[in-house]
Amino acid sequence: MEMNWQEMLFQFVGGLGIFLFAIKYMGDGLQKAAGDRLRSILDRFTTNPFMGVLVGIIVTVLIQSSSGTTVITVGLVSAGFMTLRQAIGVIMGANIGTTITAFIIGLDVGAYALPIMAVGAFLIFFMRKNSVKNIGEVIFGFGGLFLGLELMSAGMKPLRSLSAFSDFTVAMADHPLLGVVAGTVFTLIVQSSSATVGILQGLYAENLIPLGAALPVLFGDNIGTTITAVLASIGASVAARRAAATHVLFNIVGTIVFMIILYPFTLYVEWIAGVLNLENKMQIAFAHGSFNVANTILQFPLIGAWALLVTKIIPGKDVTIEYKPKHLDPNFINQSPAVAIGQAKEEIIRMGDFAVQGLQETYEYLKTSNKRNAETAYQIEDAINNLDRKITDYLVEISAVNISPIESARHVMLMDTVRDIERIGDHFENIIELIDFREVNRVKLTDEAMNDLTEMFTLTIGTVDKAIRSLDMNDTELAKSVAEQEDLIDKMERKFRKNHIVRLNEGLCTAQSGMVFVDIVSNLERIGDHAVNIAEAILGKRV
Repeated sequence: MEMNWQEMLFQFVGGLGIFLFAIKYMGDGLQKAAGDRLRSILDRFTTNPFMGVLVGIIVTVLIQSSSGTTVITVGLVSAGFMTLRQAIGVIMGANIGTTITAFIIGLDVGAYALPIMAVGAFLIFFMRKNSVKNIGEVIFGFGGLFLGLELMSAGMKPLRSLSAFSDFTVAMADHPLLGVVAGTVFTLIVQSSSATVGILQGLYAENLIPLGAALPVLFGDNIGTTITAVLASIGASVAARRAAATHVLFNIVGTIVFMIILYPFTLYVEWIAGVLNLENKMQIAFAHGSFNVANTILQFPLIGAWALLVTKIIPGKDVTIEYKPKHLDPNFINQSPAVAIGQAKEEIIRMGDFAVQGLQETYEYLKTSNKRNAETAYQIEDAINNLDRKITDYLVEISAVNISPIESARHVMLMDTVRDIERIGDHFENIIELIDFREVNRVKLTDEAMNDLTEMFTLTIGTVDKAIRSLDMNDTELAKSVAEQEDLIDKMERKFRKNHIVRLNEGLCTAQSGMVFVDIVSNLERIGDHAVNIAEAILGKRV
């Protein structure tokens, strides 16, 4: 029989594309349907490694991607939300959670893929409620997943008559390491272990590969999926690189162990297939699930050792942004509201210090175009937003108890100050986005424009820092100095706008560069306004 290679390739590649799109679409729908609170779930419930495993399973089932869960975890470790030990637990749980996709594929409802997609499309396009639309995305993605698998299976069917392919699968059965390499390399390319396991299920269902060759490929898929976390950790913090390294080592060690016991494991899969009367696709799903559950049980007691090992492999002091509040003790609210207000003030000072640090990182990004400065500034802005929520909630709880008129005035002042600092974070985030625009569009700022921005940035950073210090020490002289400097910032903004118009008229700068310059200056002026608001609260002008 003559093989139509073009048709085979188009069906396989097209099916793979539909599968990858469907699984992402289904994951996005699940994530939105569950409420976009994944990081909050990870932060709140990963109190110990065992809880980390459970949360890793749940989050991976929600987003249908172990790589996605691991990338989020790497980010949380980098941000100081999670310890390395907790992260290792989440990574282990993510490996178990990703096996759910294989079980879904094992249901083999490919004949109903198109009507399932039709139901999903109907909900997406004809329903008004967002919650129903999200469910529609899940259903559409679920159907698309099977449509992609059907196309891939159809593309692979003719391979059974190809002697070279038969010889290759026999070679993989005789040399299991070849299967591990094949699984690893293909998953590295596709960037989805769910896709490669799905392809493996299709091959095994069509009797194109024996079980002895399929299992090493399955183990290799688990190694290949770690590449996403590795890529996410490049250029990230030391803690993030350690978390990614743990993911790689965890799967490599699991593969080595199961390669040693490959023969008994193969017998176990054949036995469970016979006992439960499993079809071929479900046999691979059970093998995948058994491998990851057993690997987690086996290595769970070694979490402390893993954390120590990766710390030795990747040395260095890690710098993290501590998102969590340090001073907000709820016990003080009822026992001593005055102390609780003092605790809130201490946390606001931390928040203000973050704002100064974020401005400094933004200024460095403007000067150097180093992405690491931008990433640090984004992390700081995220920390400011988190502290804003926590401090505001704490102050709201204080307002529910009886406090003296003096403490009530302090309370109102602190509520206003929290809002001002949060807005400073928003403004330096806006500036980062403007610098990003400059980088992407290769917008060139003139030396004169850069000198103006340097002058204004320096003054603004100093003004915000003085405002926070005046709050910390309740120093009215510093507060007055802030008001004077803010007046200078306002004059500077007007002067620099005029300078820009002159440069524009002389043809020294473009419209795009002018837009970037003016918007940065405007954001710095607004930051100055929020700094003077804090100072005026100290001077009693806002109370």
